[in-house]
Amino acid sequence: MFHRVVLAIIVLAAVAPAPIAAAGDSPPATPQPETPPDHPDARIVAALPDPATPDDRGEFVVVRAPEGTNLTLDDGEQRVSFVAPGGAVAVTSNPEATANLTDYPVVSPGLALANGGEEVTLTVDGNVADRLVYDRTKENERLERRDGAWSWWPRTLPRRPVTTHGPANATLFVLPDSPTMPLETLRAADDRLLLAGYVVSSSRVADELVAARERGVRVEVLVDDAPVGGFPRASARLLDRLVAAGVTVRVVGDPHSFHHAKYAVSDDAALVTTENWKPAGTGGQKSRGWGVVVSSRSVATDLAATFADDATLPATRPWESYRVGREFVVTERANGSYPSRVAPKTLRADRISVVRAPDNAQRAVVSRLDAADRRIDVIQPTVEDDGPFVVALKRAAKRGVRVRLLLGSVWYVDDENRELADRLNRWADRTGNPLSVRLARPAGRYGAIHAKGVVADDTVVVGSLNWNTHSATQNRELSVAIADPVAATYYREVFEADWNASRDGARPVLVGAAAIAVLVGLVALRRVEFEK
Repeated sequence: MFHRVVLAIIVLAAVAPAPIAAAGDSPPATPQPETPPDHPDARIVAALPDPATPDDRGEFVVVRAPEGTNLTLDDGEQRVSFVAPGGAVAVTSNPEATANLTDYPVVSPGLALANGGEEVTLTVDGNVADRLVYDRTKENERLERRDGAWSWWPRTLPRRPVTTHGPANATLFVLPDSPTMPLETLRAADDRLLLAGYVVSSSRVADELVAARERGVRVEVLVDDAPVGGFPRASARLLDRLVAAGVTVRVVGDPHSFHHAKYAVSDDAALVTTENWKPAGTGGQKSRGWGVVVSSRSVATDLAATFADDATLPATRPWESYRVGREFVVTERANGSYPSRVAPKTLRADRISVVRAPDNAQRAVVSRLDAADRRIDVIQPTVEDDGPFVVALKRAAKRGVRVRLLLGSVWYVDDENRELADRLNRWADRTGNPLSVRLARPAGRYGAIHAKGVVADDTVVVGSLNWNTHSATQNRELSVAIADPVAATYYREVFEADWNASRDGARPVLVGAAAIAVLVGLVALRRVEFEK
């Protein structure tokens, strides 16, 4: 679970349902003016002002206009004019270099774009049609216009849409009730085993990865390069062991703020969960989590493509080189034991969609919430107040959808979540809209909320996406949306039990001395992010 806690001063003593939409949602680089109505078809749609080439050779601006339109690009120092060949073209001063950086047709000459900031004006027959404004560049990232807003996107990273598959068999499970499900999925691999995570520190998971490698399976692992609080020593030792056994381990850095996804590809099966590959998570020793194993070659191939995208990023490094000269930190390990009350369930799902951040997750999930007309149940460690997800819940409640939100109650989010729950419940009481919020009371069923799940009518969304803008627009996150009434019933019954157990609220969990020491060490930070 990944969320923010703002610290000012520490005084210690996160019947068929409508399809998931395919679109990206990233914050704008700079607000852009609307295109004047007299030239609605002439637009600047992208730019690569800072390619990772000597002297920025190959930089370009992408312009879309009807064939035969007389266009001019002007940055206040240079002006270039050309007749649009029709469609989108990359305008550049170095066609040969640009051809290696984009698939757009190339038009020359172009402008020399400043890395420190630029304002480029597009005119049609002398009349301003559009402007591109940025105040700084990001090396080897494209500036793209999507849904009217500008955002940076790594040139070498594909922006993937929501992809839908089916029908396929899906085995649903929850944690800590079924900790053997992830292990069984890994154990079944005969050909390939790809494991993606934020942190990997479970010795039982390592045992399965090593055993798979010893029986000839190709085994690869991706982890984040900068977990909050430092890279765990237990994880470093485990990754050393994997590399020694012949497992390929890579550490993912930029452009993802965090490689926060939790999934695995085992031959033609795809496992997606809300939990980390840790004793607290997939080990079943603490967290309430949701998960699903999909038996589908197309879904497995889809996830493997995302794995390959992140494994080949320029900032992704082999574990062997990453660990040289690096210090690792001691972290607390969960050792709880909880009853198994909910058994896994296998069903045939008609439609399964793969949802990714930062590519499309925010718009996809909000679209699903906006399509609900009966009921929405959400479980999250914490949520961003007045963020797009909570605003969508309010919209749903206003149109009469029954909305319930179950939040975590561990010590570092307890006060924040209580205040948020009070605000939302007061809003619902004041407006008469059917929305209610509770804080989790584990009641011996689990140790803490870590699940990131939604049941909206007959669709379930399960995965790593936290409900905040940073997670949706900066992290690598991966979720699946299962459109199936039986799947919705399964997860809703789990939610119902957790919701009912939390009727009286939740007691805050006391923080131990070791955790106090860690938090005090982070006092200089304005915002601290935690991951269980």
